Amino acid sequence: MRYILKRDNRQVQFDQHKITACIEKVFEAINGEAGTDRLLPITLTLEVLKKLDSEYGNEPFSVENVQDLVEIVLIEGGFSKAAKAYILYRNKRTHIREARSELMDAVAEIVRETSRSNANVGHSPSAKVLQISEAASKNYYLNRVLPTEQAQAHQEADIHIHDLAWYGKTLTCVQIPLGRMLRDGFSNGHGYIKTPKSIRTAAALAAIILQSNQNDMHGGQSFAFFDRDLAHFVEVEFARQERQLRAALHALKLSGHEGDMEALIKNRTYDETFQAMEGFIYNLNTMHSRAGAQVPFSSINLGTDTSRGGRMITECFLKAYERGLGRGETPMFPNICFKIKDGINFDPEDTNYDLFQLAMKVACKRIMPTFSFQDSSFNSTFGGEEVGYMGCRTRVIANINGEAVTDGRGNLSFSTINLPRLGIRAKQDMPDFWRRLDEMLDFTIQQLLTRWDLQRNLKVRDFPFLMGQKIYYESEKLENDDAIEPAAKHGTLSVGFVGLAECLVALTGKHHGENPGSQALGISIISHMRRRCDEAGQKHGMNITLLATPAEETVGRLIRSDREKFGSLKGITDKEWYTNSFHVPVEYKITALEKIATEGPYHKYCNAGHISYVELASAPDTNIEVFEDLLRAMGEADMGYTAINFPVDICKECGQSGLLNEEECTRCGSTNISRVRRITGYLSTLDRFNDSKKAEEKSREKHEV
Repeated sequence: MRYILKRDNRQVQFDQHKITACIEKVFEAINGEAGTDRLLPITLTLEVLKKLDSEYGNEPFSVENVQDLVEIVLIEGGFSKAAKAYILYRNKRTHIREARSELMDAVAEIVRETSRSNANVGHSPSAKVLQISEAASKNYYLNRVLPTEQAQAHQEADIHIHDLAWYGKTLTCVQIPLGRMLRDGFSNGHGYIKTPKSIRTAAALAAIILQSNQNDMHGGQSFAFFDRDLAHFVEVEFARQERQLRAALHALKLSGHEGDMEALIKNRTYDETFQAMEGFIYNLNTMHSRAGAQVPFSSINLGTDTSRGGRMITECFLKAYERGLGRGETPMFPNICFKIKDGINFDPEDTNYDLFQLAMKVACKRIMPTFSFQDSSFNSTFGGEEVGYMGCRTRVIANINGEAVTDGRGNLSFSTINLPRLGIRAKQDMPDFWRRLDEMLDFTIQQLLTRWDLQRNLKVRDFPFLMGQKIYYESEKLENDDAIEPAAKHGTLSVGFVGLAECLVALTGKHHGENPGSQALGISIISHMRRRCDEAGQKHGMNITLLATPAEETVGRLIRSDREKFGSLKGITDKEWYTNSFHVPVEYKITALEKIATEGPYHKYCNAGHISYVELASAPDTNIEVFEDLLRAMGEADMGYTAINFPVDICKECGQSGLLNEEECTRCGSTNISRVRRITGYLSTLDRFNDSKKAEEKSREKHEV
């Protein structure tokens, strides 16, 4: 018995004293079941050695073999309590080893290739370090923090706990009150920044605000009223340009015609505003301020401010975005949410109709903006143009704990239910499905509340920008050492879902795009989920909402797990992704208007966020009327947030854009081509999509108009 085989297959010298030491610790752990007999561990060790000799002789044996015999000796000796303690100890050590092994495997994979769970994280060393730290954090929370049943539900893909690496340290996203921050000033940790005196400075500070707050949160950073909040600084710029011009004329002892003066002031202000917007866009696409690995996940809402300054902000921003980056590339950020509002910009007689036309023109080239409908049945109840969205689809407005506002609020956390699995397990037994759905809703809501218990006890000092600079609603009432709950309670906890289409196939044999009965059942499922969320919100005094999940990593992870459990099921698990939220499957042939009519009814139930797309074969830049017709159809279908997709390929060497099917640019021959597509609401390039989303994108059926 001179050698033993370790778990990593190394052969090392056998040391019987380790058995004795282990048995001693077992008896110590159960408060001395062995009494005062100090020789008992040695006696039991000898029994283990006898069994090793009897069973293995000169054959090799492993650590597991020895541990099995220790259990047997303890049981045969009548030490049942010690045997139970030893079994529990072994299980715990096995769990720790497996977790450590999983972590090391994850780290090794990241070192080989940057994870593509987020399509806007780059491939830099900082990106790898960030993702390695996230892998370690996930491992820690799953094995040390989450209740066992919740960790198991995530690991087995019953649910997906989003942003698990940040589980107990931060909140998800926020709509930042830009106007107040610029008006009152703020600090980013190294000095106070006062109110800007020009539009260029205001735009630069707006980018700094997004970048600074990204370090406090893992999710989106957004401005709900970008045009309105910067309009004041356009007027400041008008005044500055007038002072400078009049001072120059006075110094030269000249005078000018007032009409010419006003035109010159306007032109100079416009030029400054355009440069400010261009700089803002450049900044957000170049400054990797999220741990050096990612540009801020930024969104802006605009289009409804009718003031001189607000209109100029919207016009200049859209034109700067249309121009693109240095070589004509499409900017990935910010996400642009153009607000559509009757009486303001939706009809030819409206003041901002020209800006709506410009927004569509830009979208026909760049896939951005997306469009939000302020007059939808669920947005219009808040009046005016108060509802802001984020690019991924997040929407925050109603508030059980205070005033219904968008600014200064965001999502706290969200977890997604695997709907197809519930459908598969129910086996077309509808009472069983409804029971399973209710059980999973209860479980997921409890998981969100468990996470909230950690989040609400974080301190203001843990969020030096978000809370320290009073961004979050009612955080101005808190001191540095206070818990954030009085402010954070205004945020939302969201239950998400993916794969309604596949769930319906499991239950009825057809998805909601194929069959009116399936559509009716789909609406019943999602409306029921919303009702249960509302009830839970009233019960727990929190904003518990329903989210049409922006499923990027989720759709691939969940379907892989289900394929392993249930095999390849036609129309359910026989592809590489689950369909996003309530969408009609991307591979299903359906007209644009049919798709809009099918998905429209679901928007009102998903109060935490929603989005619908129409997929076109190419940019509709020569037929903007079709683009407008599609948007009007979306508005009539009571949609809240929408986008129209098409491929945008750009040569990064010469800037040629359009649909470039060839492997190389037809103008310059370069193979350095950026292929921009929309993923879960925002833009990225195909090379950064994960494998499931690449397969999904490749299968997207183009919708006939």
